[in-house]
Amino acid sequence: MRPAPPRPCYPEAERLDLVENVHGHAVADPYRWLEEPDDPRTRSWSAAQDELARGHLDGLPGRDRLADTVRQLLASGSVSAPLWRAGRAFFTRRRPDQEHAVLHVREPDGTERVLLNPTGIDPSGLTTLDAWVPDLEGRRLAYQLSVGGDENSVLHVLDVATGDAVDGPIDRCRYSDVAWLPGGEELFYVRKVAPGEVGPGEEDFHRRVWRHRIGTADEDDELVVGPGLYCDHTYYGVRVSRDGRWLLVSANVGTARRDSLWIAELTPGGSTPELTPILTQADDVRAAAWVDRDGRLYLHTTDGAPRFRLCVTDPRTPQREHWRELVAEDPDSVLDGARWLQPAGTTEPADALLVLARSRHAVAELALHTATDGTPRGTVPLPGTGSLTGLSTADLATPGEWGKVWIGWTDLITPPQVLRFDLTAMETVLETAAPGAVVVPPTHSEQREFTSADGTTVRMFVVTPSGPPQARPTLVTGYGGFGIAREPAYTPSALAWVAAGGSYALVSLRGGGEEGEEWHLAGNRGNKQNVFDDLHAAAESLIASGTTTADQLAIIGGSNGGLLVGAALTQRPSLYRAVVCSAPLLDMVRYEEFSLGRTWNDEYGTAADPTEFGWLLSYSPYHHVHTGTEYPAVLFTVFDSDTRVDPLHARKMCAALQHATSGDITRPILLRRETDVGHGTRSVSRTVALTVDQLAFLAAHTGLELV
Repeated sequence: MRPAPPRPCYPEAERLDLVENVHGHAVADPYRWLEEPDDPRTRSWSAAQDELARGHLDGLPGRDRLADTVRQLLASGSVSAPLWRAGRAFFTRRRPDQEHAVLHVREPDGTERVLLNPTGIDPSGLTTLDAWVPDLEGRRLAYQLSVGGDENSVLHVLDVATGDAVDGPIDRCRYSDVAWLPGGEELFYVRKVAPGEVGPGEEDFHRRVWRHRIGTADEDDELVVGPGLYCDHTYYGVRVSRDGRWLLVSANVGTARRDSLWIAELTPGGSTPELTPILTQADDVRAAAWVDRDGRLYLHTTDGAPRFRLCVTDPRTPQREHWRELVAEDPDSVLDGARWLQPAGTTEPADALLVLARSRHAVAELALHTATDGTPRGTVPLPGTGSLTGLSTADLATPGEWGKVWIGWTDLITPPQVLRFDLTAMETVLETAAPGAVVVPPTHSEQREFTSADGTTVRMFVVTPSGPPQARPTLVTGYGGFGIAREPAYTPSALAWVAAGGSYALVSLRGGGEEGEEWHLAGNRGNKQNVFDDLHAAAESLIASGTTTADQLAIIGGSNGGLLVGAALTQRPSLYRAVVCSAPLLDMVRYEEFSLGRTWNDEYGTAADPTEFGWLLSYSPYHHVHTGTEYPAVLFTVFDSDTRVDPLHARKMCAALQHATSGDITRPILLRRETDVGHGTRSVSRTVALTVDQLAFLAAHTGLELV
């Protein structure tokens, strides 16, 4: 008999005898000390984990070939749908040789030039362009930059014609909307409060809406005020009507999917009047609001419609009792948004149409409706099973482009491109392909249905190599939270896996928005276990159909998806062979104590409440690690500059699993760490490096041969 493979030699991690009584529950936390990044023990342990991870990952077979495949698939680049301003089209493009997407402007005569290149600003690749918006005349551009992944954006303004700076920098603009007033001399924006205005460490949870005049000091900005505006709200949005008459402010308490709304009527040259409330958190509905070209207030809302409907009213009577339904809820699709479309050769709002973006089981659709009364007027042809990356129409000052719709489009095998629909011809054509030529592996894709533990029908997209069906190493992913829909899109990491001979599945889990707000609510708070059950059922369905086996099944997830796979590997360790858990939430008892954690307690629940604490403890991955269990091979990937999800979650979970697992060296538990990068956008080279480590790890432990 051959001896069993040895157990890995993991870095020593002190186990504290720390047990706390929380709402009558005895809660152990043996690795509390790993919460402190500057603790000498944490530093030493992390350095040892770095060495262990690199020693394992660098020795995995097929890395060079995999890296070439990932680079080739990323070499597609990308292009965005244009945003029109007075004849100028603003858009982003990333060429195959570029680390980040670059912002361009196309002039009315068709010439194009670069406006902002993040790598030109910072050759290290650590600076990212977080947001940008031109003024209504297309003369000035407000944009936001951050460095090293911290997402702490700084606001700047430049002259579009010359590229010269005309205003800024204004700091503390993380997650800041910007809305221009006509003329380009003033804008509204959102800013975190200054240090000292609130308690230490509280700045991330308090923001204000300001009115700023270009060229003046930010300390002279005018504070926008209104009843309840700065009570408990954490995040704000601002919009101004095209004629500059109406200001709309939206707000949320953390990530709660309930919107507060206010409106104010602006007067030329005057100060901003006090806002009038339209909705509060007590109304418990979602609503995006804007005043469009016909002067009506439009509301895209879940009021009486969990899959959303479109309502209108006079902005002078904005309250809920005055809303009139324009487009009713569709029971089988989700209404995602609307765009105004003025037909060519017309001038009156009465002639206009609305382009409605819908998703049916996560697949994009576009429909046309009459703007005046919502009458259906047909559909916009789309290439197939895919999703929108953008949707735009020409503004009032670009009449030569009226009657056209620009559609950012992608699907499981198509890199982001731009389509153009012409209302006169009623046809959709390719306007701009992704700038890089790629060879996508021959594949077969389909959307499958399966039944979850409670009898609910759930769907997933499955991509397999072309050829006869057979059991293959299969990579499964999903998200299942915050009402966010995971839609079919070009994913180089997934295609690299399929190119090597594996299968890939994207699951539309409850907790997401694929089937509307009821789908979201069925997977959050006290219903969170439904999300994990959906993933388990997807895995079992893939095994039962012969797509894969338990020994060939891998799962990957990040952020809330990291919580997903963390719960999966602790609840059903024998169902999964390998796991990548990236930037995860894993200690759900203490998640509110760190980074932005407390802004998520509407989604998960709060440990301060005994009932909600019970929800959290019931699935908290860190608290369900049991000694003597053979766990899958697990790779945690974390980013030290992550200001959303603290890397401490992965540190504690990694230590717990390394201590508890009975798995041998064929099922290692590893922690891969990066610095100078955060939760969001990263350069292409960083993306390649991370993807290669993740896929090579999963391939090695599911039998996918990369050589």
